[in-house]
Amino acid sequence: MAIPSGCLAHVNEWGTRAGFLLMKYLFWGMYNQRSLGLATAISLVIANMVGSGIYTSLGFQLQNMQSLFAVLMLWVVGGIIALCGSLVYGELGAAMPENGGEYNFLSHIYSPFVGFLSGWVSAIVGFATPVAAVSIALGHYLHSVWPALPQLGMGIAVLAGITAIHAWNKSVGARFQQVSTLINIAIMLFLIGSGLLAREPQPISVAPTTAGWKEIFTSPHFVTNLYWVSYAYTGWNAASYIAGEIREPGRKLPLALAAGTGLVTLLYVLLNYAFLNAAPLAAMQGQLEVGFVAAQYLFGAHGANMMGIIISVSLVSTISAMTFAGPRVSARLGDDVNALGPLRRLNRHGVPSIAVIAQSAIALVLVLINQFQLVIDLIGFTLTLSTTLAVLGVFILRRRMPHLQPAYRTWGYPLTPILFLIINAWILYYGFTMKWQASLWGLSIIAAGALVWWGSRHGRRS
Repeated sequence: MAIPSGCLAHVNEWGTRAGFLLMKYLFWGMYNQRSLGLATAISLVIANMVGSGIYTSLGFQLQNMQSLFAVLMLWVVGGIIALCGSLVYGELGAAMPENGGEYNFLSHIYSPFVGFLSGWVSAIVGFATPVAAVSIALGHYLHSVWPALPQLGMGIAVLAGITAIHAWNKSVGARFQQVSTLINIAIMLFLIGSGLLAREPQPISVAPTTAGWKEIFTSPHFVTNLYWVSYAYTGWNAASYIAGEIREPGRKLPLALAAGTGLVTLLYVLLNYAFLNAAPLAAMQGQLEVGFVAAQYLFGAHGANMMGIIISVSLVSTISAMTFAGPRVSARLGDDVNALGPLRRLNRHGVPSIAVIAQSAIALVLVLINQFQLVIDLIGFTLTLSTTLAVLGVFILRRRMPHLQPAYRTWGYPLTPILFLIINAWILYYGFTMKWQASLWGLSIIAAGALVWWGSRHGRRS
């Protein structure tokens, strides 16, 4: 049956309008220098947090923990840590609304040297390393669906494409980030609903028990597994790295940090319960692609293949978010050291394109090394150390820097930062004693940063 020409005209008209609106959404602001809004800041927090950690951590936790209640409490405790940190970072960012995150905070509160080391760690471990880990996980998921595809090759290809986007234009990158974040949240909600409504739920119990509480407070495995969880929550402070580009940072930055972190915490707890409800524990123990395993039991072999593709798409959002935020820290390093000066150069669209490419180059090297667990342990130690110093700085900010007192104050002060510091000290102690190799690698990276600083003492900017 022929389609009436009038209908075709309407289709063409609406197609043209839809294409125009899409292009306007993606490219509006190409030459507009207005600051980033609340939506971009929140999406950056969510996308930096939601990545390979939630789809890869559970299998390793089930290897050495007995109580499922304790396993879920890992994610609750991780969320509490992240939320406490975000509340404090809101005050720090409102008082010092510049790009750089910990680099910015520690430079003002302690010294430029401490700030530089923090920025050095963030540039290498805080962003390049998670990008590498997510790229590796993405390759694993795609290889599970299509075994003929090279695991590392697919991760490298996606990394290259996202690098090209964010090295080109800030406005396009921001809109790409918002869209990919919405897709990411939709995927998580779909998985949560599917797991909770599984046709053949697993006979599990997550009710609190004496054995479960004992495992939380006495087992070293609970603390060391917080490394995996802290990796999954990495990114709760993401909006602070672009504070200098957020409109009304004193109001919108604290809101973006707290809202993004709270939402992700809820999604994480629900999604892990959905995985436990969907697949047998024995099938997930020690498995990297737990999302793929759960999907096999929920949707069958063909449905699981499709879910592997969907999860891979969701991981793109995390690579994008860290490629968006991380180079803002690297660019600030060029403000301190002349030898790193090229990192601070902006292209004609206001993007530190050299810093974007440099971060992705470091991530590429780590992808080729392909040591996933070492990468995660390295992130856990170094970033915990850096955020601990930043949160500790809120006490110094209030007592010694009255000229920087912002309108926003940390909710629950001083209990909020004290709780964060206690739990982080717990993680650092057990992490160093039980994962000392990764901790030594982290200290080596910090030492290398110190050598760069002192070696360029005649080439630092005033």
